[in-house]
Amino acid sequence: MNSLKIEEIIKSTAGKLMYGNVDNEIDKIVIDSRDADSSSLFISIIGENQDGHKFIKSAYDQGCRNFMISDASYISKEIYDSNVVIVDNTEIAMGKIAKYYIQRFDIPVVAVTGSVGKTTTRDMVYSVVSNRFNTLKNEKNLNNQFGVPLTVFNLDERYKCAIIEMGMTGLGEIQYLADIVRPKIGVISNIGMSHIERLGNQENIFKAKMEITTFFDENSTLIVNGDDDFLGKLVDNKDKSFVQKKYNIMSFGFSEKNTLYCSEFETYENKSTKFIVTTNEGDFQFEIPTVGVHNIYNAMSAILVGLSLEMDIDEIRAGLLNFIPTENRQDIIQTKNMTIINDVYNASPDSMIASLKVLSLYKNRRKVAILGDCLEMGEFAEGSHRRIGKEAAKKSDVILTSGEASKYIGLEAIENGFDSENVYHFDKKEDLIKNIQQIIKNDDVILAKASRGMKFEDIVEYLEEVSQC
Repeated sequence: MNSLKIEEIIKSTAGKLMYGNVDNEIDKIVIDSRDADSSSLFISIIGENQDGHKFIKSAYDQGCRNFMISDASYISKEIYDSNVVIVDNTEIAMGKIAKYYIQRFDIPVVAVTGSVGKTTTRDMVYSVVSNRFNTLKNEKNLNNQFGVPLTVFNLDERYKCAIIEMGMTGLGEIQYLADIVRPKIGVISNIGMSHIERLGNQENIFKAKMEITTFFDENSTLIVNGDDDFLGKLVDNKDKSFVQKKYNIMSFGFSEKNTLYCSEFETYENKSTKFIVTTNEGDFQFEIPTVGVHNIYNAMSAILVGLSLEMDIDEIRAGLLNFIPTENRQDIIQTKNMTIINDVYNASPDSMIASLKVLSLYKNRRKVAILGDCLEMGEFAEGSHRRIGKEAAKKSDVILTSGEASKYIGLEAIENGFDSENVYHFDKKEDLIKNIQQIIKNDDVILAKASRGMKFEDIVEYLEEVSQC
């Protein structure tokens, strides 16, 4: 981060200086007191579980002398030698600082969102763009109203592009993030069922994702999955309420109606995929070091981003070969006794079905699906998990489930002709772990996937341990 004066902090947030000197500078902004030091501005965020004001003294003890607060009652005489800025809302103020700060940099910003696989899409786009430009991206899951500003604060003159993943749980959240970073290019991977309990239907999920275009102009480009039922309306030009002529629309998919479409693909040893895409300029072959049709979609979106940034095909091709997924997202672990597809970071019905398709690529080995609940599904929980069960019946040989809604996966699989003796359900993850060794066999291929709250990484860790015995 380049330095900011306290005066700039005040100006960008409409805050007031309680104590200190407006000419003093900071070169780091933190919301965790453990990360604070003498050069930091510690912003006291009031979260669902913690009030950052309670950690002001902790940050001070670590050398921090710059604070942003919204409650003056937490300021004691002990820190009167500090710079203290008071604002109405520290969360909103942090976003305002990020918006002010990013305007210092004349670089293209690519915003990425989608219901399923947006982090993998972000990583795929990053692998392409970073092959030419020194590029900043969010780390891990820093994609919300806290993570995006914190990512922006990592910008400095070294970076020539930024890839910003945007998550959301409701309407208005992506618009808020888009206002901060003002993207030149937006990517929407798909419209699925994630957060449907809160948003009510996919139409509202579509509206929420489309907020990425709120601040677009005629020089902006929206890149969408044209095969998606909702996003395809933009390509077909049928939904007049969303198709705005003030920005460009490009699409990818397997349908020939798209700007760029995949005409052929082949998987090699369950490790890589070669595919051919067709554009107005002809046919081009690419390769990615991962498998699954959903990853071809991700790669095609990255290709379009690269083309939008005037990269040539060879640069894009080389970038895709450098793709490295974020940890716990379809990480293939080869142990002495088994192959584990570690995809436990998060899950929705669509992403779980995509992972089952990857499992099904292992043709000559026994395929074990260990699946947990997809959370936040509300009244759609049973139907969504039954949809997963229908696919699991066709793409696995053994099904283990754990949780509340996941029981419908096994029930639906059985109703679709799956052998009931190969279906196991456990209410608790701990019970599944206790019994798993009696179920799995040497040389099995095992998929582990569930929503983040299920903490299925414990299962993966156990499998790695027992496979070494």
